[in-house]
Amino acid sequence: MAISYPLALPTHTGIAQIELRAVNAVAYSQSPFTFAGQAHAYQGQMWQADVSLPPMHAEDAERWLGFLLSLRGRFGTFLLGDPLRTSLRGTATAATITGSAGDNTVSATVTAGQTLLVGDYIQLGSGSNATLHKVLVDYTGTGSAANLEIWPGLRTDRSAVSATLSNAKGVFRLTSNEQAWSINEASIYGITFGAMEAI
Repeated sequence: MAISYPLALPTHTGIAQIELRAVNAVAYSQSPFTFAGQAHAYQGQMWQADVSLPPMHAEDAERWLGFLLSLRGRFGTFLLGDPLRTSLRGTATAATITGSAGDNTVSATVTAGQTLLVGDYIQLGSGSNATLHKVLVDYTGTGSAANLEIWPGLRTDRSAVSATLSNAKGVFRLTSNEQAWSINEASIYGITFGAMEAI
């Protein structure tokens, strides 16, 4: 059976630790004499992650290694989200998003009185088109379209797209073409990997 990307992350062991990073493309120049500075924000915004798996025996480790090696370095993609934030802090049961590529302020329609709270994750699209976004300000739905601030900005134009509000994920790829793992004298495997959003 041919491998089809993006792959789903294995779930048989869980993740011991994940470090998520929000990267912004900003140029900053500073005078060496007055220390006055000037910043310019470019459109580039990207998720990065470092993932550490729990110590495990060969049977569990080989399933993870099969997943990682099937990505063929930076070629293949997989779906990743915050493993501890699989549901909203807010009360929204549905949200529809409209905006243009690059927009951090999008038009959102949420049922009156329902909320999206700062820090909530939402997913737009699915499969290879899935993108992961974080809500930046509290939002209370009115039943009509209103501005919602998200990060990162939209990757593509979105028109009345239904957002996934639980178990939100985006498409990532490995940050390296090399995958290493360790095995100690007790046959315990140690596996870590770096990932970046596939843009």
